[in-house]
Amino acid sequence: MSATTYPNYSPGLEGVIGGITTISEIISETSTLVYRGYNVHDLASQGSFEETAYLLINGKLPTAAELSAFKHVLAEEREVPEAVYLALKQLPKTAHPMDIAKVGYAVYAPFDPDYSAPATDHEANLRKAIRIVAKGSTIVGNGHRIRMGHEPLKPNPAHTIAQNFLYLVNGTEPDAKTAHVLDSSLSLYAEHGFNASTFACRVTVATLSDMYSGIVSGIGTLKGPLHGGANEEAMHMLMQIGEPGNAEAWIHDALATKKKIMGFGHREYKKRDPRAIYLTKVAKELCIEKGQTKWSEIADVLEGVMESEKNIFPNVDFPAAYAYYVLGIPIDLYTPIFVVARVSGWSAHALEQLKNNRLIRPSAIYEGPHSVEYTPASAR
Repeated sequence: MSATTYPNYSPGLEGVIGGITTISEIISETSTLVYRGYNVHDLASQGSFEETAYLLINGKLPTAAELSAFKHVLAEEREVPEAVYLALKQLPKTAHPMDIAKVGYAVYAPFDPDYSAPATDHEANLRKAIRIVAKGSTIVGNGHRIRMGHEPLKPNPAHTIAQNFLYLVNGTEPDAKTAHVLDSSLSLYAEHGFNASTFACRVTVATLSDMYSGIVSGIGTLKGPLHGGANEEAMHMLMQIGEPGNAEAWIHDALATKKKIMGFGHREYKKRDPRAIYLTKVAKELCIEKGQTKWSEIADVLEGVMESEKNIFPNVDFPAAYAYYVLGIPIDLYTPIFVVARVSGWSAHALEQLKNNRLIRPSAIYEGPHSVEYTPASAR
């Protein structure tokens, strides 16, 4: 039956207001994204992911002293218990990295010192949020090592979250440019309103379940290809094109045959995705620095044709795809990087939901049969 039959029904809840938030705002008309009033471009280009995480969780940017203390706590909380690694080692080597992330957080949850605190204990939840952010890069990074048959590495407390992830995945110290590109992407991916995974997280904690259950709900939701994974598909597309000389013919053929062009357009923005602007800049700089300009050259062609032919612009997943590839990150880790960043936003939303909580329980329209007579099994 058509959705128009029911004037109050919106498929996928599109356009339905699901809550009030002070965490972020998407301003579609001006292609702007703000976290607690701050333009995300400024946070990514001038700040750090640690500052962004502090802002999302605590509601304000930290002073120099607060940031130093926050980084210290993150470093202290970065490692996970051996039981987490033992659990990850039991998974089949074919396990998807997103499932590794789910298992990692689920196994760690009972080890959290505040595990038994009431779901509404705000101070305990703040401490949990910091641990959740601290452990993301370790769970994903060492989870990757384990599935590759390697032993986990001990996190270096001097590293930032971006540096820790790159060190665990590649086994080498990242250079400054490499770390900055990943760090910027983490800030850009950290938060994006009431998207599917964030809403799933809020629904879970609204039942007064624990924050870790909310995080696992978010990861499970993000795993779906209609939400996460576009950066992975964008890189597969670039690899299929292969060389800059192939790009124009490929994109025109794709448009003519109505193929899906991964990494372009976003239903929340009428024009440009503001997150893509700075990430495109640093991704192309990285390609030059690393001598892998063919990816940025292919990107230039695709961007030019998509803008001139369709007036559609790249979203954040497009530059992230080739930036991560040049950083030497395996393609199936791209969405788990999203997790490393987004746990900060999910945690902020969990905290906000629980401060003024109401169980989230929408209604449904029933279209099934009525007045069906029950008959015994022997007579059916």
